[in-house]
Amino acid sequence: MEETGGATAYGVSLAGGGFDFNKFIRQPQTIVRILSWIFALVVFACITTEGYINSAHSAEARCIFNQNDSACHYAVGIGVIAFLACVAFLVLDAYVPFMSNAQERKYAVMADLGFSGVWSFLWFVCFCLLASQWAKTHDISAIPQDAARATVAFSFFSIATWGILTYFALIRFRRGVTEVAIPTYTEPPPDLHTPYPPTYAPTSYNPTTYTPTTYTAYPSSVPDQQPPFTANPQPQGDTGYQPPSY
Repeated sequence: MEETGGATAYGVSLAGGGFDFNKFIRQPQTIVRILSWIFALVVFACITTEGYINSAHSAEARCIFNQNDSACHYAVGIGVIAFLACVAFLVLDAYVPFMSNAQERKYAVMADLGFSGVWSFLWFVCFCLLASQWAKTHDISAIPQDAARATVAFSFFSIATWGILTYFALIRFRRGVTEVAIPTYTEPPPDLHTPYPPTYAPTSYNPTTYTPTTYTAYPSSVPDQQPPFTANPQPQGDTGYQPPSY
């Protein structure tokens, strides 16, 4: 699915979008997937309805491709699984716009890419097997040739359609890898050049010049001061007092 505006994840709007049926049915991926669904239906329907006949000498029904039952079983198995897978992936394609998680879209695209690639190879093997067994079938007078040729032809067409689906899924996967970055929390590196956080940065400081105060010198003639204590204090009163003698 392609979105032209906004962020995209694997071909779809990153925030998740609504479902537009008209736009969905016109997408190349949807058209090719529906064709793959029809081709798979034709392959296993032709074999299950006209792929087994019994000869005039045996009552047991055998595969029309050189009486090789393994070839018919293989084509039916591949066709039925491809038929169911197309329905499942159509539903998944319609649900992808509702996925807001890019990781879930990545898993959906990877599943589409892996399955489409594998089934392209399996359809190639189926075509080679049926074409080889049909070439080895000699008595085709009693065989429904149209059903056999249709089985071989639509097996070949299925190779092309599943290959295109693989290409579409690969494009979506590469686009998702280049456009989607899963947000993860990381601790911001410390800024060694900023001593304070931006919101707590101190205001500009303008220092003022200091002017010392001048003082006047003390006068040189300072009266002498009596020391608070004397070594030999003199008694007060009459200094000529003599103690009496007895």
